[in-house]
Amino acid sequence: MEQLLFVLIIFIASILQTSTGFGFSILATPFLLLLFEPAEAIQINLILSLFISISLMGKISKDIDAGILKRLIIGSIVGLPIGIIVFLFINIQWLKLGIGILVLALTGMMMLQFRINQTKGRDLGVGGMSGALTTGIGMPGPPLLLYFSGTDTEKAKLRGTTLAFYLFIYVISLLIQVIFAGTTKTVWVSSGIALPIAVLGMISGQLLFKWINQRVFKVFTYVILLFTGIYLLIDSF
Repeated sequence: MEQLLFVLIIFIASILQTSTGFGFSILATPFLLLLFEPAEAIQINLILSLFISISLMGKISKDIDAGILKRLIIGSIVGLPIGIIVFLFINIQWLKLGIGILVLALTGMMMLQFRINQTKGRDLGVGGMSGALTTGIGMPGPPLLLYFSGTDTEKAKLRGTTLAFYLFIYVISLLIQVIFAGTTKTVWVSSGIALPIAVLGMISGQLLFKWINQRVFKVFTYVILLFTGIYLLIDSF
């Protein structure tokens, strides 16, 4: 049963990551925490997310906003060490509770048509929050998704810029996790088993991306965020 759940998690999360640019860590991490120790779940997520980002770079490079990407990376440099400190010293249940509340609150703001102007300072701040969440719990997506949705960023630019950012942040976060939290054989064996499943999900996601219009894309966004936030709240108790 656990093996089947693992396969389904990786396959569905890979579809979402490829078709939307943000879905893998948001969907995979909470469920991987059911099957693995926190450090193992986060590191498996980082390895597979990195693989997907590398695989897609050639296809989405034309959609990258280089200016935003640069500011996100600069901001993340501040957030990365904060995240690993939180992971090492704060109870994981409290961490999930806080993130669940944050995700639900910000999703509610999005559904109420909350809007925010994009600025260079806010790009840096979102990069910092994303960096902290990546090393802290392996989920860089929520701050980026909420920010870009609030600024009505077109889906191709959102997908391209976030995937390029992930390529950087996943490498650094994985190194930080391995150095400070250690790693296990389970992480690398499980990641190796999941790679072919992720490839199938990526192929399916590429086909799906061609059929998703902007309105459907927003519905996907709300459903995934609400599901993740509610799940994190329930699991934290």
